[in-house]
Amino acid sequence: MRPKILPSIMAKNQKELDLDLQKLKGIVKELHLDVVDGKFAKNKAMDFDFKLKREFSYNVHLMVNHPETWIDKQGKKVNTIIFHPEVVDNIDELIKKIKQKKKKVGLALKPETKVKEIKDYLKSVDYVLILTVHPGFYGAKFLSAPLRKIKQIKKINPKIKVIVDGGMNPKTIQKAVKAGGDYFVSGSFVTKAENPREKIKSLMNSIKSK
Repeated sequence: MRPKILPSIMAKNQKELDLDLQKLKGIVKELHLDVVDGKFAKNKAMDFDFKLKREFSYNVHLMVNHPETWIDKQGKKVNTIIFHPEVVDNIDELIKKIKQKKKKVGLALKPETKVKEIKDYLKSVDYVLILTVHPGFYGAKFLSAPLRKIKQIKKINPKIKVIVDGGMNPKTIQKAVKAGGDYFVSGSFVTKAENPREKIKSLMNSIKSK
């Protein structure tokens, strides 16, 4: 499977979101939305009733304390919903609920969350998102230790796709690919760059030269 670069968006308001969408138009077909509620992490992003453009497909990473509430209100706008098991009482139920809405589903793991905590759900989801930074902000320090989880996850479900999120640049992406990552989220390196197309190209070249 060809590796995929997913530019991430952490807009504070619709105006900022529209600018990011316009900037990425024609460069990629799939985007990664980071929703932060100010409680799960000390930041707020995409925490409003946003409007999206049809040119893209979207996956959303919910860094929120009550993902069920967000899914009921805004889930229909996106194609894939990724939530944190650390804040959900009944993970099985929420996976079922997302699938009933005809959405793909993923679990996101904070750097300190162990794979054994989600072992029972790995056959039921499409993706696992591995955070290689502490959540909530662009430009956080890259942590290589969480990459070890990828091998453990794929041992349980070889078909699952692993998304690596955080601190991606031409150097760190090589580590993420070597560890077995499939898709790679980049915010500050790609979305906030003056020329996102060039930045994506440099990441892809780095993957190929590994």
